[in-house]
Amino acid sequence: MRSEKVTFLNTDGERLAARLELPAHQYPDHYALFAHCFTCNKNLTAVRNISRGLTLKGYAVLRFDFTGLGESEGDFEDTNFSSNVEDLVAAAQFLKEQYQAPAVLIGHSLGGAAVIRAAHELPSVKAVATIGAPFSPTHVTHLLSEGEEEIKEKGKATVKIGGRPFTVKRQFLEDIRSQKLEAKIERLNRALLIMHAPQDATVEIENAARIYHAAKHPKSYISLDGADHLLSAKADSRYAGEMIGSWVQRYLDTEEDRPLRSDKDVAVRLSDEDIFTTEVTVRQHSLTADEPPSVGGNDFGPSPYELVTAGLGTCTAMTLQMYAKRKKWPLENVTVHLSHYKDHATDCEDLENPNSKIDHFDRVVELQGDLDEKQRAKLLEIANKCPVHRTMHAPVQVNTKLKS
Repeated sequence: MRSEKVTFLNTDGERLAARLELPAHQYPDHYALFAHCFTCNKNLTAVRNISRGLTLKGYAVLRFDFTGLGESEGDFEDTNFSSNVEDLVAAAQFLKEQYQAPAVLIGHSLGGAAVIRAAHELPSVKAVATIGAPFSPTHVTHLLSEGEEEIKEKGKATVKIGGRPFTVKRQFLEDIRSQKLEAKIERLNRALLIMHAPQDATVEIENAARIYHAAKHPKSYISLDGADHLLSAKADSRYAGEMIGSWVQRYLDTEEDRPLRSDKDVAVRLSDEDIFTTEVTVRQHSLTADEPPSVGGNDFGPSPYELVTAGLGTCTAMTLQMYAKRKKWPLENVTVHLSHYKDHATDCEDLENPNSKIDHFDRVVELQGDLDEKQRAKLLEIANKCPVHRTMHAPVQVNTKLKS
């Protein structure tokens, strides 16, 4: 997973801190937007693990701190449920302008209620997933019970939530009581996934049932059996991410590339939009080749020279194991460490100069097993006779023609 620090402005011009998580070896198929739980932040372990689950499925995820929380600017005491929804819309606009409009909204706890509300203002959204979400935003008032009377009398109070002090104003209570989420659920008109733990002691499982019954199809429910409200166990949050990533594929249009087929053993394809990122098919196996960012690539896969180097290394290991098995020698493991030195720029600019074709491969062979010195010396000799090594030293002819 690749991660980038980004920021964007809320409706009041305050800078909100975010992380954009990207798939490691491809361009994102779609973008998702994550809303964290009440008084939490984007760096909660569960949020990171769920995001990772989606990036492994090919999605990019923007997770951010609501105004006044985490690394974002602003005062928490001036925020409310409505401002959280505004923050989500601002985050979606940022994605639309800088990357791609979000197709998926994911919300944890009160963030789940917020994404249901925000989806109505985001036409790009095709699917919404909630985790431990309340049926009504007013559910959070039980967290404020110790200061609720003071809030009513004095206009604000400091309350402890999750062991941390937060100042909550009367306007927060008035705002959440004005929210009519049931109507928003009924008219959501998007695919909805409800995830909830039966043992959730913070937001009871009955909330999931009420959301499910209010929603129209397509709707789904996945039990997070055994998990707590914050999905503190890594296994629970990872499971949630994997399930969301699998579920959402049914509802998103992912353009399927034309299959790369060839009557040869190996085929590669590169479009004019991909710079160096190249699709590779070896028989029925698929991989991606690329170049590092230092030369303008995306680093989605090994470079062509790295693939050649890997070919030499794998052939060396296979040859040594084959030879040792035939000799019945106790060779347990072979590790081959390689590096390749090449002036790529000179190679490209002066193809006719034989000196530009000088390549250096450094190969270090690591042998594990109860081998004597004579056996080790023989295996080193055999390493230099592996088929790929011999091919690299032999005259090579490449016949190239255009396909009609």
